[in-house]
Formats: sequence, C-alpha cells, structure tokens
Amino acid sequence: MKIGSLDLGTRPVFLAPMEDVTDIGFRLLCRRMGAAMVYSEFVAADALVRLVNKSLQKLEVCDEERPVAIQIYGKEPGPVADAARIVVEQAHPDVLDLNFGCPVKRVAGKGAGAGMLQNVPKMLEITRAVVDAVGAEVPVTVKTRLGWDHEHKIIVPLAEQLQDCGISALTIHGRTRSQMYTGEADWTLIGEVKRNPRMTIPIIGNGDITSAERAVEAFERYGVDAIMVGRATFGRPWIFKEITAALTDSPRGAFGIDWQLDILKEQVLTSVARLDERRGIWHTRRHLAASPLFKGIPDFRQTRIRMLQADTVEELFEIMEYTRGLLHQLEASAQQP
Repeated sequence: MKIGSLDLGTRPVFLAPMEDVTDIGFRLLCRRMGAAMVYSEFVAADALVRLVNKSLQKLEVCDEERPVAIQIYGKEPGPVADAARIVVEQAHPDVLDLNFGCPVKRVAGKGAGAGMLQNVPKMLEITRAVVDAVGAEVPVTVKTRLGWDHEHKIIVPLAEQLQDCGISALTIHGRTRSQMYTGEADWTLIGEVKRNPRMTIPIIGNGDITSAERAVEAFERYGVDAIMVGRATFGRPWIFKEITAALTDSPRGAFGIDWQLDILKEQVLTSVARLDERRGIWHTRRHLAASPLFKGIPDFRQTRIRMLQADTVEELFEIMEYTRGLLHQLEASAQQP
C-alpha cells in the first residue's frame, strides 16, 4: 500500500492521532512494537500560525519514528494552508493529515474537526488550499467520520469529493460525530467507500480495532488498504505485535506477563525522561488505568487506585512489581488441573 510514493507494505497498521497521547515517546514505542506509521497529536492551525510554543513543540519528529504523519486542524483555508507550510518546513513529515473528524465540543463545536461535516464546501475549500500549498512536497491525507449524525451519513459521496481535491489517502472512523466514541463503529460504509469504483486512493479504516481478530476482519471483510488503532493502544502498545502476528500467521505466544509489564515500566521511564517525574507519571496514568494486563486480578480496585496515586517512580514500580506477583499467581492457578 502506498500513500503517494511512500510504500507502507502490505496490510499496514497505523497508530491513530490522539491528543495528549501520541507524543514522540509513545510514537517511538509503537513503531518499535510494529506500527507501520504513527501520527502526531493534532495541532491547531491557528496556534501554529501564531507560533505558539506548545503547538510548535508538537512538531518535534525524530528519524527513528519515521514514517510519521503530522495532523492539523482548523476552520479557515488560509490559516490551515499557512500552518501546513510551517509543518512541512519545520517537521518534514512523511504525510500531512487534515483532521475533519475530532468530535469533542471545543473543536467540533467551533466548526473545526468533525464540525466540518456540517459545512462540506468549506471542508473541500480547506483541503484544496492545503493540497495546493504543500501537495507537491508531501502527501496530503484526510481523516473524517461517516457524517454529522445518523440522518446525515455522507461519507460515500464525500469521499469522492475529497479525492477530487487531490488528497493521497482517506481515513474513515466508523462513527458519526453525534456518536462521539459511544456505540459500535459501523464499518459497512467504510467498505462501501472502498468498493466504489471511482475511488482510487487508499482507504484506511478506523474504529473499534481492539484485537488481532478485529484487525483481520477489517482487511478481509471490508477490503480496506490499511487500518488505524487508537484507544486500544492504551496500556497495550504491543497490540501492534499481536495484530502483525495474526496478519502474517506467526506465533503469538511470546508476549508474556513479564515482557508486557516491563514495556509499561519502560513507557513510564520514557515519559519521565521527556517531562519530569511528576508530569511523566501523570502522563502515563491513563495507560496504566486502561491496561488489559491487570484485568482478571481479583479485588484489584484498591491496588489500581494506589498505582494511579503514586507520586514517584520508586513507589509506582513497587506497586507494579506487586502486581507482577499477583499476575503470576493468577497464571499458575489457571494452569492447575
């Protein structure tokens, strides 16, 4: 599968862009775990144009994480095109992605992100402006949703219109904006877009890829060119290894308890080194809270609370080592006849 001239291999799996999650440390970890391409946190075009330091910091990219996509969002063609030029000049991304899918109120409620699904002419105007501005230097792609709500699922004709603007690939999240992240992702319209004979660009499916089995189904049933994994990576960056193993019919037994726990500890240390001890621990708490590694441990609630309240790496790792013992006890009990 190619995006422009960028060859991403057969049935690639991408790390989705997620605010306050896909910083450079997490991107590097997911690339090592097998993600074929990783996406930055989304960056506000207006903030980039104003050279806001926090937004400029999101453009930090290193060679070890490539191929990497930088995602931006905005609601006016001029500022978004200007922001795209800044991204290309400073970060030299392998892909520049336009966010027309973020459903949160502070973005969509102001007409940006998924809010653009209520103003398709403006969405297309922005897309054309960005393609004209940087399309000769870097592939421009789009990420969006099925539509604004159940009564306005417009993705099939919209996909053709976006392609006609000159984008190099399209990512579709299988929910409407009104669904936010609730309910199940509907992949039927993603499949319909892929089967449309007018569509010639790669179609990337997103939404509820929570297991290797779901990943295989996405490729085999809906025919997408690539898939994107988001929230299922929380506390489980090794999901990319699990998916790759399933897609290649490779053994999946090597990802044991000790290895998984060590990966989570490595993630904590990476975050602490990039930020500081307090902020680094805080930044990884959502991963520890969501990790499926700890599911199944009886009466784990109080231990989880202690883990999430830890203020130092030493305290946090003591608790994590305690859970290692609990996990091994659970594993031994399950193996007894």
